[in-house]
Amino acid sequence: MAMADPSRPLMTDGLGRRISYLRISVTDRCDLRCRYCMAEKMQFLPKNQVLTLEEIALLADLFIARGIRKIRLTGGEPLVRRDIGDLVRRIGRHIGAGLEELTLTTNGTRLADHAEMLADAGVRRINVSLDSRDPERFAHVTRGGKIEQVFAGLDTARAAGLAVKINMVALKGVNDDEILSMLRWCGEEGFDLTLIETMPLGDTGEDRTDHYLPLTHVADLIRADHALTPLSHRTGGPARYHAVEGMGIKLGLITPLTQNFCADCNRIRMTCEGKIFMCLGHEDHVDFKSALREGGLPAVEPLIDQALRLKPAAHDFRIGAGEGAATRRHMSVTGG
Repeated sequence: MAMADPSRPLMTDGLGRRISYLRISVTDRCDLRCRYCMAEKMQFLPKNQVLTLEEIALLADLFIARGIRKIRLTGGEPLVRRDIGDLVRRIGRHIGAGLEELTLTTNGTRLADHAEMLADAGVRRINVSLDSRDPERFAHVTRGGKIEQVFAGLDTARAAGLAVKINMVALKGVNDDEILSMLRWCGEEGFDLTLIETMPLGDTGEDRTDHYLPLTHVADLIRADHALTPLSHRTGGPARYHAVEGMGIKLGLITPLTQNFCADCNRIRMTCEGKIFMCLGHEDHVDFKSALREGGLPAVEPLIDQALRLKPAAHDFRIGAGEGAATRRHMSVTGG
């Protein structure tokens, strides 16, 4: 097991922030084309540029030895990666022996086939991206997705004992009229809900300014019907949680534009091609794949400290007329 090695320094960035959370994108591919996330016609990476599952597992071992306590697998859509169960089980073996938690973010379309595997491997909770429960609207936002697959996946996840949190990107003029009903549905189903402001990442062929919805306005809308009580609860990510009166669930708000959350950032991200991005909103990165393939893990470890030195104080997201994307990368490349 890759217990934290006391002879190695824990991961602390140049601003003194303790880095304990690693998000790993296992693929840039997805079976949906959500309008705020991807272009309709995407060009994906060739196979030889993508880390093998064994390479991802080796790097995860190294990060756990350096003090990473939580790993989240993302994509693209992680469950489209062939043999993804092998990786989940390999990393899951470290839970309780260096790693505190292994989680996953999914669009839910393939969850029915994988929920039992996830639970057996030690995953206890998952995030499911769902921006609308209306079949036609869901198909519009995802450019052709079938919501029945997601509902089937949610049923299977619940049966497998997985705790589910729904992630909903709040989009003005698209799903803003559905936020309250989504919250109430989550309350009925026992799912926590996190609302997310749209982020200016990559050229998606859509004008995000038209659909930007500040969550400060949304919170006021919800408070008109349901009292919200701030909670100290944290899951390691940027969401700030509230108890919703009478529902027994938590409401999370991720506000990269209205309320910057970078001061206590504890995260770094690894793409499926082995690039470490210290911030979702910056292009600076360190390439682990080349080092790993040429010199093995001993060549990688010094790059971890280089990456930590590069971590910026904050992202630089802006949205409005004339503002371009913060990065050339689509959200699906970095994994959120």
